[in-house]
Amino acid sequence: MTSHPHVLSLASGRRTAATGGGRSTAIDKQPVDAFEVREPGPKHGGLGSGVVGDEIGNPKHHGGSLQAVYAYPREDQEFWAKRIGRSIRPGGFGENITTVGVEMTHALVGELWRIGEVVLRVEGPRIPCRTFAAHMGEPRWVRRFTEEGRTGAYLSVVTPGVVRVGSEVVVERPDHDVDVLLVFRAFCGDLAAARHVVEADAVHPETRAEFAETLQRRGA
Repeated sequence: MTSHPHVLSLASGRRTAATGGGRSTAIDKQPVDAFEVREPGPKHGGLGSGVVGDEIGNPKHHGGSLQAVYAYPREDQEFWAKRIGRSIRPGGFGENITTVGVEMTHALVGELWRIGEVVLRVEGPRIPCRTFAAHMGEPRWVRRFTEEGRTGAYLSVVTPGVVRVGSEVVVERPDHDVDVLLVFRAFCGDLAAARHVVEADAVHPETRAEFAETLQRRGA
């Protein structure tokens, strides 16, 4: 039994019709033993997902360098399984990488995950959307997910290569206190959190500029 922080499961998906019709989605990921990750380039005009063979249903809001790979901890899926009264399979939140023993809610933006030959960088939280809610089929899912703040983490690709199930995840943390939850609260309209993120200057310049604009617009 592997006890160190590791990759429990990997998943990749193809676009299919969304639940109830409408925009296509690739949230229904299917398990694979390994996949290749690459730098996908910009959200608009790039390759989409950082996982080779994985597709993006809505490239306006998903994919690109800062959302190249999505990871979610198995421990938090088990938390949600108890809350909703049914099991959630690894990959069931549409994540590419399901981890065990990796802190994610309080992962620091900019921390590096070394997984074999691959290096991934924590960039920020997942923002729940209607597609996610439809996929889960749970009442008030977006609100519940938001209130709990267990968002998982979007990762960029620093060093491309192949990720394999069972690989150890070695974490290198930077010297600041801006974590995934703080950035999520900032995205959700918490001005104090947004100010902290801007002043710490720890997030990607594109993200920092977005929060700075919000603060200026709201006179904060």
